[in-house]
Amino acid sequence: MGNYIGSLDLGTTSNRFIIFDTRGRIVGLDQKEHRQIFPQPGWVEHDPMEIWHNTGHVIRGALAKTGLSGRDIAAIGITNQRETTVVWDRRTGQPFMNAIVWQDTRTDDICHRLMEEGGQDRFRDTTGLPISTYFAGPKVRWILDHVDAAVQGAHRGEALFGTVESWIIWWLTGGPDGGAHVTDVTNASRTLLMDLRTLAWDASILDIIGIPPEMLPRIVPSIDPDTWGTTRKDGPLGDEVPVCGALGDQQAALVGQTCFAVGEAKNTYGTGCFLLLNTGTEPVASRHGMLTTVAYQMRGQKPVYCLEGAIAIAGALVQWLRDNLGFIQHAAEIEPLARNVADNGGAYIVPAFSGLFAPYWRSDARGVIVGLTRYINRNHIARAVLEAVAYQTLDVVEAMRKDSGVTLSTLRVDGGMVANELLMQFQADILGVPVIRPRITETTALGAASAAALASGRVRGLDELKENWAMDKTWQPQMAPEQRDRGIVGWKKAVERTLNWID
Repeated sequence: MGNYIGSLDLGTTSNRFIIFDTRGRIVGLDQKEHRQIFPQPGWVEHDPMEIWHNTGHVIRGALAKTGLSGRDIAAIGITNQRETTVVWDRRTGQPFMNAIVWQDTRTDDICHRLMEEGGQDRFRDTTGLPISTYFAGPKVRWILDHVDAAVQGAHRGEALFGTVESWIIWWLTGGPDGGAHVTDVTNASRTLLMDLRTLAWDASILDIIGIPPEMLPRIVPSIDPDTWGTTRKDGPLGDEVPVCGALGDQQAALVGQTCFAVGEAKNTYGTGCFLLLNTGTEPVASRHGMLTTVAYQMRGQKPVYCLEGAIAIAGALVQWLRDNLGFIQHAAEIEPLARNVADNGGAYIVPAFSGLFAPYWRSDARGVIVGLTRYINRNHIARAVLEAVAYQTLDVVEAMRKDSGVTLSTLRVDGGMVANELLMQFQADILGVPVIRPRITETTALGAASAAALASGRVRGLDELKENWAMDKTWQPQMAPEQRDRGIVGWKKAVERTLNWID
């Protein structure tokens, strides 16, 4: 058995294969982008066969770069863009159409029909989710409404549905020749079809949406010593390697950041932000605009749940300052500009460019810059941009605390913006808790590797993962309480000014 773990990161724009040692250190990697297909406004598709071919390419590429072979890999873990939907023919392995990507909004009419009885929260008590175009279930219904071959395949019991990890696990373990048709609990919890408590497909919701249960994959734990199958000797690894770990990308980052205790949370600062808070082994219903979702599950143990809050505009606000206003030429310039001033000078920016997301959910809101005086200069605006990211994170954390009663103890951070040390310090100040940046920032891929390492026995338990996790830097709160309170009051007033803009 090999001494390395393979992590397959099936992202929205690219596939990566990263090889880790059992201490969680990166040995080598390869990456390949795939096409983004936009057939109509609001529609986003990927070619599932391209994703599968690229998977082979990056596996072979990473092995070649490191001089390793398939027999050196002890196990494979997979993490993926969540909610993206593939329906394919079990006999041929051919998709009935392109994958419908999580960002796609074509299911809007289906969602509105589902809301006619019971509103947006019709299935929330069962699934933890509002009815939304985001989730996979309505995408399956759209395919069955519009693709005749998929309907015929479903009638014959030959059409299979899966999110991207299901699709790739099926191919890796044999495809039409006995491939495993499975989905892990974290991805199943993003379909709008799974009962959060029983971890089973909900028959009544399947009936309401009109999805034949025969299409659905078997739901399995994220960390599973009962491996779902092995890769084929004629496949890209050239050997039989157990496939035994899978997590949706945000949950993988939570595991990669070793947030295994109640109250531990991670925030990924990318184009937007995804904040996940570990709430323990009971699902917490949200009344403040959060999603309730499965964080991870080990075979034979209770699942661990989390609350998830999405912030639409984070790094995108820096891009807007650069591309739309021409304030800066490179994103990295914003930190030195903001450091030229001690505070925001009373100016706030609320980036409600397409409404306010969590926890407000106000589509009538639009972005504002408020508190302007003759004193304000471009340095204050740069600082207000960074502060907006931290204040939005605070809003989500406060909503999670109201929902769960769980108080945030620390915030572990990853994503592109964590290089910005001014933002990280301000985030610690505003939250009033330590903000911790890990040494390995590839936390999503590390989470998938951790799942496979646990399942295969190469790592003995969560404690060993915690020992392997290495901190790069911690920011402690330093701001005086009255200054913090004053800043938050100003932010809340700024948010109020965004409301009722669109009639």
